[in-house]
Amino acid sequence: MQQKKIRLSAVSYLNTKPFIYGLFRGELADEIELSLDIPSECARKLKAGEVDLALTPVAIIPELPEAWLVSDYCIGSTGTVKTVCLFSEKPMKEIKRILLDFHSRTSVALIRILCEQYWHIQPEFVHATEGFESQISGDTAALIIGDRTIGLHQRYTHVYDLGEAWTAWTGLPFVFAAWVSTRPLDTDMLARFNAALAVGLDHLPELIKILPTIPGFDLDEYYRENISYELDEPKWLALNRFLQTLAGENGYHLNRQSVAAPTF
Repeated sequence: MQQKKIRLSAVSYLNTKPFIYGLFRGELADEIELSLDIPSECARKLKAGEVDLALTPVAIIPELPEAWLVSDYCIGSTGTVKTVCLFSEKPMKEIKRILLDFHSRTSVALIRILCEQYWHIQPEFVHATEGFESQISGDTAALIIGDRTIGLHQRYTHVYDLGEAWTAWTGLPFVFAAWVSTRPLDTDMLARFNAALAVGLDHLPELIKILPTIPGFDLDEYYRENISYELDEPKWLALNRFLQTLAGENGYHLNRQSVAAPTF
């Protein structure tokens, strides 16, 4: 009888390409069924039980009955993340309205926290829809994430990087998305999964060569300086601080199942 494939959902942005490259290059390729989705859809699929494992926005963790971090890797930052930003024509203190990217869950939660506790502003938050990027005007700013931010840094007078802001406020890195399951994984599968992700990260120069060139955007710099992939101890502390702030009195339940990922 044919073995049931593991159902995965992963973000379809540039920052996920190393993971996808490793998964399809290694021995797990024939054992997985991978769908590429926007972050909010990854979250929805995991909550609905439509996938076994997802690279999901960490903001949904308090909403899960049980959450397991099942990888030594994540989508994180240690400062400027470059592709999660608030774009505005006005300085921070003059912003009255913020359009919230419908692709996002974690960044939406993060900007609410930063506005209240770090920037000390009280804008109106508006859940945006398709095409909202063109509605930035006057005192209306927009939170935009992912590949759609490329090229916008030169277009707007004021750009506020959420990874940079969190680190300036807390002194910690940040975790935007992590590999989460609602149950612990088989230890053999876990080891091979982490090994596959490591393959992609170990072959970044090779990956960059096959990705389309983006004028004015340095992929090598982005992968090596803006996105930080290791779910190390500082990121674990940062993740727990973010979730505690987010969950408040309701609390959250987070388990960690990880291995020291081997390399090839």
